[in-house]
Amino acid sequence: MSTLRARPRLSRLVMGAGLGLIGALAVLVAAAVLSPWPSALAIRALFARGGRATNAALMARVPGTVTRTPDIVYSPGDPDALLDVYVPTATVGTAALLPTVVWMHGGGFVGGSKDELVGYLTILAAEGCIVVSVDYTRAPEATYPTPVRQVMAALAYVAEHAEELHVDLDQVVLAGDSAGAQLAAQTANILVDPAYAAAVGIEPTLAAAGVVGTVLYCGAYDLSLSQGSSRAGAWFVATVLRAYAGTRRWRDDDTFGHVSLVEHVTSRFPPSFVSAGNGDPLLRHSQSLAARLRDAGVAVDTLFFDADRSPALPHEYQFDLATEAGALSYARMTAFLRARTSLQR
Repeated sequence: MSTLRARPRLSRLVMGAGLGLIGALAVLVAAAVLSPWPSALAIRALFARGGRATNAALMARVPGTVTRTPDIVYSPGDPDALLDVYVPTATVGTAALLPTVVWMHGGGFVGGSKDELVGYLTILAAEGCIVVSVDYTRAPEATYPTPVRQVMAALAYVAEHAEELHVDLDQVVLAGDSAGAQLAAQTANILVDPAYAAAVGIEPTLAAAGVVGTVLYCGAYDLSLSQGSSRAGAWFVATVLRAYAGTRRWRDDDTFGHVSLVEHVTSRFPPSFVSAGNGDPLLRHSQSLAARLRDAGVAVDTLFFDADRSPALPHEYQFDLATEAGALSYARMTAFLRARTSLQR
């Protein structure tokens, strides 16, 4: 075959391949418009890769003084209802009850896993506390308020098995990062405010008096601020909130509106430690919640940074303990825990 005759055929092949790619992209875009699944799964995969890398870096710092019991079923029949318990090894086999941190992982409600926090939570438990790490069903597989109900079921399990788990039910701190921080804050509000619990329709499973604080990192608490600062940010916000709410019209859903904690917290809310990095797209959410809590008379300890800090601290900055900011954050968090519990000073 001559070169002159081959070129038109090659051009047709290239054009065909290009049209095929464009067609495939069009299908993906259409799928994303019709359903949150494609975008949610893409975000989940991205978070999983970052979570594994972060955890791997922290595992090098893990002390050998903590015993972890993974994958305890807290709600029989629910394959996602699993929790891990971290106990200082010296406590195992004793009757000691210790201050307890119940931690909900982040991931934009569509991703994340308790397994990505093993390093960080092992380090935390080595301070002398019990740490309970809760998994929940992610969106779009389940929509709001399923994860909140699951967290409440996990607390019921912890309460029922407190002695076995060495949990002091008079010293419980609810904690979380990103979406997990929102879950922790909403769960705390359900526990301490009967009117809010009734409005949400979830029965408390833990005595409010035993909830002595919350630790809230990089969370989303104010739906009025849920606007992306860029096209990518707008796409992310639209994806995760649509997936979690189960509807594109989540702004018009009164039930989903209860996730906007700034509109519902009162003086009953527990003392809190609130933090986010200066480069975090959700920074204003943390600032808004902290301000609202202070206005309500709640004791709040915050760790925020100068707006012009460089390099800017990203979302979930606290997990990088190799940085000055990460180390400071950990020190401030544990100081808050010591101030609110009997954790050894």
